[in-house]
Amino acid sequence: MEDMHSNSDVTAKNSPRNTLDHQGKTDEELPHEKEVNKPNQIPETSDLESPTAKNSAGSALDLHGKTEEELPLEDKGDEANQVLETGDLESPTAKNLPSSALDHQRKSEEELPSEMESLNLADEHPNFHHEKEGNEPHNQILETGDLVTESLKEREMTANKILGEKKDAEPVFDGTEDHDAEKAKIPSTHSLDTGSEPQGSAQPQKASLLKNFVRVKDAVSVSNVIRRLSGKRDEDEQVPPGKVTSDCSAGVAKEGEEDSGMGSKPHNDVNQTVGERSVWNPLNFIRRTALNVDAQNKAEQGNSVSVDGSTPETTMKGRIILYTRLGCKDCKEVRLFLHYKALRFIEINIDIYPSRKSELEKNTGSSAVPKVFFNDLIVGGLSELKEMAESGKLDEKINDLINEEPSPSAPLPPLSGEDDVSGTGAIDELAITVRKMRESIVVKDRFSKMRRFTNCFVGSEAVDFLSEDQYLEREEAVELARKLASKHFFHHVLDENIFEDGNQLYRFLDHDPIISTQCYNIPKGIIDVKPKPIVEIASRLRFLSFAIFEAYVSEDGRHVDYRSIHSSEEFARYLRTIEELQRVDLQDLSREEKIAFFINLYNMMAIHGILTWGYPVGALERRKLFGDFKYVVGGGTYSLSMIQNGILRGNQRPPYNLMKPFGLRDIRFKVALPYPEPLTHFALVCGTRSGPVLRCYSPGNIDKELVEAAENFLRNGGIAFDADAKVASVSKILSWYSVDFGKNEMEVIKHAANYLEPAKSEELLELLANSQLKVTYQPYDWAPNC
Repeated sequence: MEDMHSNSDVTAKNSPRNTLDHQGKTDEELPHEKEVNKPNQIPETSDLESPTAKNSAGSALDLHGKTEEELPLEDKGDEANQVLETGDLESPTAKNLPSSALDHQRKSEEELPSEMESLNLADEHPNFHHEKEGNEPHNQILETGDLVTESLKEREMTANKILGEKKDAEPVFDGTEDHDAEKAKIPSTHSLDTGSEPQGSAQPQKASLLKNFVRVKDAVSVSNVIRRLSGKRDEDEQVPPGKVTSDCSAGVAKEGEEDSGMGSKPHNDVNQTVGERSVWNPLNFIRRTALNVDAQNKAEQGNSVSVDGSTPETTMKGRIILYTRLGCKDCKEVRLFLHYKALRFIEINIDIYPSRKSELEKNTGSSAVPKVFFNDLIVGGLSELKEMAESGKLDEKINDLINEEPSPSAPLPPLSGEDDVSGTGAIDELAITVRKMRESIVVKDRFSKMRRFTNCFVGSEAVDFLSEDQYLEREEAVELARKLASKHFFHHVLDENIFEDGNQLYRFLDHDPIISTQCYNIPKGIIDVKPKPIVEIASRLRFLSFAIFEAYVSEDGRHVDYRSIHSSEEFARYLRTIEELQRVDLQDLSREEKIAFFINLYNMMAIHGILTWGYPVGALERRKLFGDFKYVVGGGTYSLSMIQNGILRGNQRPPYNLMKPFGLRDIRFKVALPYPEPLTHFALVCGTRSGPVLRCYSPGNIDKELVEAAENFLRNGGIAFDADAKVASVSKILSWYSVDFGKNEMEVIKHAANYLEPAKSEELLELLANSQLKVTYQPYDWAPNC
């Protein structure tokens, strides 16, 4: 201990005087110091000539602003240092940057708010660059210092604007496993005796989780360093309209489509900078082959939808119209027949477009489906198509379609917004008041509690406006403001209260930086229509999901035609419908309605995210899809991870994470289920091959449908065992979320055995009771389900 003190004393004596003085200042003193120290100020001669300053300035400044608890974590960044040493420093950008700038680039955006002092080194220590290069001519040093100072100023401005109030990172499981934590938790190959208990203690598990947390931090830091040094677009640059980052979804983003939420997303002027996104990731350079591996296998499946272009569609001047309805088996057969013939058709579901039912009756004399039209020619249903194919007449009709355009009497494709009730209804009177309020009060960036908050207003100004506009007493105006806040028009910047008169800061819903940059169901701001009951919206979303899955998903539910979904009118209507979720009241949902609603929303949200960002390849991109692609529902933001772990799992920690999704004061905490629903893991589809089949769920039969989903998943490869070898092969899902199924591995296997065929279930349970069983976990296939 004495040696430690002596070493620290020597270091303090040898460190530059201004550096030590700066380290002792509080956060309140730093902003004032920036006004005194000028970037181009000539340093003192003593600082430049001091050998100690030359040798210790870089290390002392690198440690500037860090606490003793943070310093050990820096040792974990060897991977980032190795990347920089092996090749990244050879780039021209890296050669021109001093080591201090590279140290800052190693930090992730999540750590920028706490490192704002380090970003201001060039302003607060004008002699910093001279100390690093004290042997070079004085003028050259000043020029280099000015360049780096300007770069750091730009980064400081961006960090202040974007991350000045950034909250803690959302806990997300991206598929990266910590084997040390897994071993500390439950060994994957051990005796499954009746009295077996989980081995290991909580301390090794916590240590492993911390280790994994640091590893993820390093991965993000390396990504940021490579991106910046390579001259690629930064995290704050906008995705070009129509840009697609995956072969699976190539060509799916519509240029200039503002009302759909795809491609580029419109932003308010005040949030233009923070609303822009990045499409670049270092993993993009090595990922382009995973999405077309199964092209031939899927083409050979009779019940598979062709999505990869392996069978080119026939180019026609004419038009094929197919009338269908939900739940029609013959309609599925006709779809498969037309796909097999490589004929492009337009589907009109009379359950989604009820006005077309009368059109069908007028043209055919009946509303029976399926009905196929070749231009204005009524072909009929499945039997008529097969008869024409056997007689050879079908080829003749196809030739006519190739050469002839449809006549005016031929049925028309569905029009945009046809029979769509989304966005319709009475105008909310409160929304009108809020609109006038937004135009009257001052919305700007403000400081509170040593933090900077963007685009907010003061509560007293809102009360002043409501009192004058609505002719109310001040107490009545406060009650009206609380009503507006309860309807999710605005909220407290720190969610500390509903609304209070005074200097408290509040922000409109669409001005929230997370909502404006990460939520894809609020492209035009807050809608003015009075919110509809959540049960009604959930019903319409369920019908749309059902129609999309029937038309564009294979019969077995394992292959998705993403391109056709993107160009369909059903998906466009879905995008308009989810805008109505902004200010709904989720408290009205029962348990069954809540489970069905969030499962269906999760599955469609995953499809929406893949169509918007491309399919993720690698842990970093999966983390972004699961954690950064969000909807605003009932005033709260929901990502895929939030829905799965926060709502359906009863606010449980994601695998290999330390934090729960929701805090006790979070409005979403009240929406979460009181306990985990383990069978929902067999219903959530994030677009992977190893995931469950894609289907729609209804609140009336949710428990029965979840049992069916579990049986389908576990009986078709989710769990397999060899009684002679005494080995069981289990899906990774049962390992990642084992806590939802049982206290130990034996309870997890017993739980899963209940959903196998009766004979296999009995055999597995008997094997568990009478012998030792070795359990292995199947590798999870993250390739896309297209």
